[in-house]
Amino acid sequence: MPQKIYTFLLRLCAPLLLGYMLLRARRAGGDWQIFSAERFGSYALPWDGEAPVWVHAVSLGETRAAQTLMLQLLARGERVLLTHMTATGRAEGARLFAAEIAAGQLRQQWVPYDFSGATQKFFRHYRPRLGILIEREVWPNLIVQAQFAAVPLILASARLSEQSQRQVKRIDKVLLTLMRDAYAGIDLTLAQTEDDATRLYEVGALNIHVVGNLKFDVALPVVAVDAGRAWRVRLNRPVIAIASTREGEDALFVQALARQESAALFLLIPRHPQRFDEAAVLLEQAGIATLRWSALRQHTQPEQMLEGVKVVLCDTLGEMPFFYAASDVAIVAGSFAPVGGQNLIEACALGTPVIVGPHTYNFSEAVANAVEIGAAAQIQSAEPLDAAQRAVSMAVFWLQDQQALHDKSRLAREWVEKHTGATARILQHITELEAARAQALPNPD
Repeated sequence: MPQKIYTFLLRLCAPLLLGYMLLRARRAGGDWQIFSAERFGSYALPWDGEAPVWVHAVSLGETRAAQTLMLQLLARGERVLLTHMTATGRAEGARLFAAEIAAGQLRQQWVPYDFSGATQKFFRHYRPRLGILIEREVWPNLIVQAQFAAVPLILASARLSEQSQRQVKRIDKVLLTLMRDAYAGIDLTLAQTEDDATRLYEVGALNIHVVGNLKFDVALPVVAVDAGRAWRVRLNRPVIAIASTREGEDALFVQALARQESAALFLLIPRHPQRFDEAAVLLEQAGIATLRWSALRQHTQPEQMLEGVKVVLCDTLGEMPFFYAASDVAIVAGSFAPVGGQNLIEACALGTPVIVGPHTYNFSEAVANAVEIGAAAQIQSAEPLDAAQRAVSMAVFWLQDQQALHDKSRLAREWVEKHTGATARILQHITELEAARAQALPNPD
């Protein structure tokens, strides 16, 4: 009954939901193909050959997190179907796996909307052998149709914050056991932490194991990292990255930078491309000497071009490893506005000490652990502008003690190394799940 009510309400509200998707796509930029046939479960190309392993990585962060797992699956000779919901996720997948896509070993598609007909057609077309949902993509009709198609589902590197748990419980207050049934329909839940496992169990998930966070197994591009470090050496000037700013945060940091007197070069890196021009306008209005990365990146003598420049506006995608490698300190944003924070692990993996803001519920345990060992610091302030100003001041202060900064860099790398291994544990659980299912099949003899 809850499933039928949900499906009816979903169809009833479809125009509003599609309108929301259009608005979201317009704000985020990129080609979302909101009304494409793929999003409704229709696909132009047939799937030839053996049943694929299906991996769903909703957006940019999940796609990057899934990279090491995907590489291992591909190395085992699997054919992989990779789906996304957002344009940034799809673009990153195309960049990371260009060779495999060209070779036909991997195919990208939009995940279908959670209409019962669209999800049913998706499973009929691709008939995946296994589905792996990255982090927290739990959609009731998608899970029901997977059960009908006998496709086992794994929620890998699963996380559920306290806020998300409250949202799930609110849904079930209205729609009875809708989400509880959905979580219970997942064959294997592989949680990031014990706290995540507890919350997932409380909303209905079964067969839960704690395996760690895939983001700790980050595969950083050596060429980009080496280039970033060489760029920093050539520049001979301290660099502070303000990375992955979300809506509203650019204005905060522009105000903070306007008040900061420092010889450091600041890299302002908006998370979404639609805000590159907005950030440029804010910097110009504040009278801050700025140069766009797209105008600088090909030049072999950056130190000359950057003379007198305070901020580089990083207006390209896919270059975060370069920017982190080029930086002495990273302020990881998404945490100065109440959106839950962005991933600090990539910066720490490169030995770049991190400062975050007060809103980190998407990475609460990782932030707490990094702060506890001294690899990161968290600003606690209820006032957003004050938090941004304090973060910039702290980053500048850290530059004054190179030995202490070196120690933070070492602690950051050690922290990431200590928490690696989620990919191997997930692969082991996949092997065990498939072996158990094969054993449970009736003997043809």
